Amino acid sequence: MADQDVTPEAETAAPTEPAVPLTPRERKVASRAERGQRRPSTPEARIELRKAKAAARSRRRLQEREKAKANRSADPVPDQAPRPRVEGSAKVRVGKVVSAKADKTITVRIDTARRHRKYEKIVRSSSSLHAHDESNDANEGDLVKVVEARPLSRTKRWRLVEVMERAR
Repeated sequence: MADQDVTPEAETAAPTEPAVPLTPRERKVASRAERGQRRPSTPEARIELRKAKAAARSRRRLQEREKAKANRSADPVPDQAPRPRVEGSAKVRVGKVVSAKADKTITVRIDTARRHRKYEKIVRSSSSLHAHDESNDANEGDLVKVVEARPLSRTKRWRLVEVMERAR
């Protein structure tokens, strides 16, 4: 009689296994399988996918070029005389001469100290640059003022303006 009391529904509910937690990688694989997104597994399929993407990029770039061309032709710029070139102010730096061994060239160390934005500690840093010294006026240890100039050599982009303080 006890065997008859057990319903088939109760038998199916009992043997359920506890859910095993999936690793992040397994979850990712499962979610991709649900969405149906799979990477091509064969090299030929990957090549085809790359070709399709390249063609799509080419089409889009062509559309962007045509759109830009249409915008340029729609707004013609009235004939104007070319604008005069505005000379910006050249950068000026003050530093100490580290080396004056090369002819007509000095190496200047620029020391900077600024407060850190977050920690408010003063952070010191330095950078060195090469400057043109036409008359070989500056010596090691001098405090000099240099100004930005056109490229004079591979590394020289500055020019000596004045020697502010001589070394003792």
